[in-house]
Amino acid sequence: MLAARQASGAPDAVRALLSGGDPAAVSRTLHYVGYVTRASAAMLDEYRAGIAGAERLAGEAEAERTRLLGLEKSSRADREKILSEQRERRRVLARVALELRKSRREIKVLRADEARLARLVEELGRVVAARVESGAPFSRLRGRLTPPVQGELGGRFGAPRGAAGTEAKGIFIRAPEGRPVRAVASGQVVYADWMRGFGNLLILDHGEAYLSIYANTEALLKQVGDIVAAGEAIATTGASGGNEETGLYFELRHLGRAFDPLRWVKLK
Repeated sequence: MLAARQASGAPDAVRALLSGGDPAAVSRTLHYVGYVTRASAAMLDEYRAGIAGAERLAGEAEAERTRLLGLEKSSRADREKILSEQRERRRVLARVALELRKSRREIKVLRADEARLARLVEELGRVVAARVESGAPFSRLRGRLTPPVQGELGGRFGAPRGAAGTEAKGIFIRAPEGRPVRAVASGQVVYADWMRGFGNLLILDHGEAYLSIYANTEALLKQVGDIVAAGEAIATTGASGGNEETGLYFELRHLGRAFDPLRWVKLK
């Protein structure tokens, strides 16, 4: 429409006035030109409104596109976070499973070591049962036994042993390497050798089916059959049992059953 008007030169109303025709015809022509002009203006207004609506819709579409891109980015980040958490959970579960398997192996080894010591004590009990006892009965020495070594109490009777959680049948006394380990009472050496889980191990028979057990020592100073007096050095402290700390692992047993040494020995 704009191109046609540009090509025709003067506006329609001007051309009608300058045509020189019948005034009535000119009047009708001008009236029709007014209709056409108003219709053209209305059409242009519609076009303008359409363009404005299209621009508004384009803006809304762009805003919606931006919102969707943000949602996609957020969803991607959430997915990455979930995947990362899943990977971390799998790593944690794998680590826990490994620790559980390790703990089970430790428990199995500790129980096997304790069972080996229990069988040894049982066999020694049968051997020493027939021995003729002499001197003061061991049962009267409760609370008066001399400490096996001077040191710091590092593990109590019945406490969990390491990560495996089995209960200790004795006590652990921390002490520097090479410190003398002394007999808590007079007795006879019935075992002096290395044993897995306990290192260099020495067992004294005190009569009345009482035994004292000294483990984790660096060196054994007595042999099977030796008679020792209370306070006599029988070994030296060390870490031969696999402990991270040097010292002495000490047990007291009666009829093969372990009991709390601290009820019989007063540690300073």
